[in-house]
Amino acid sequence: QGRMWAYTVGFTVLPHVGGFLGWLINRKQIPAWYEKLKKPSWCPSRKIFPLAWTVLYTGMGYASYLIWNDLGGCSSKAIVPLGLYGAQLALNWAWPPFFFGARNLKMALIDILCLDGLAIGTVCSWYPINKVAALLMVPYLGWLAMATCLTIRIWKDNPEQKPGKSE
Repeated sequence: QGRMWAYTVGFTVLPHVGGFLGWLINRKQIPAWYEKLKKPSWCPSRKIFPLAWTVLYTGMGYASYLIWNDLGGCSSKAIVPLGLYGAQLALNWAWPPFFFGARNLKMALIDILCLDGLAIGTVCSWYPINKVAALLMVPYLGWLAMATCLTIRIWKDNPEQKPGKSE
């Protein structure tokens, strides 16, 4: 019983680790660069992002625990559903370094488009295993849709600087 509690907490906390590290590494870029970008009127306030990601990471982390538990841990049946989850989580964590760290809007866009496909694949692979886990991912898919549209808009509205030009 105590061990299952630890697994539940571990899976639930895991997505937050990369999210926190991404914020920690890129936090100085946000006021210095992000605020100067041209953004659409429907862009959420900067204050919304930490709250949204806390809720989304918690839901997706707990959902991954449900899948892991239902498939008996790291079994052969878990390779595809948890592999898709791990791959989309890696792309999720890679987006801030591309966007804020490298300021590479094109790579951030490619990343999030691949992330979208993997996240949808994750949910589709989870639905037959555990409907609650799949449904816990729906708010994440919604947020990704908005984030993808926002990334596209920012990429289109902010042509990348040519090397040698000042910011």
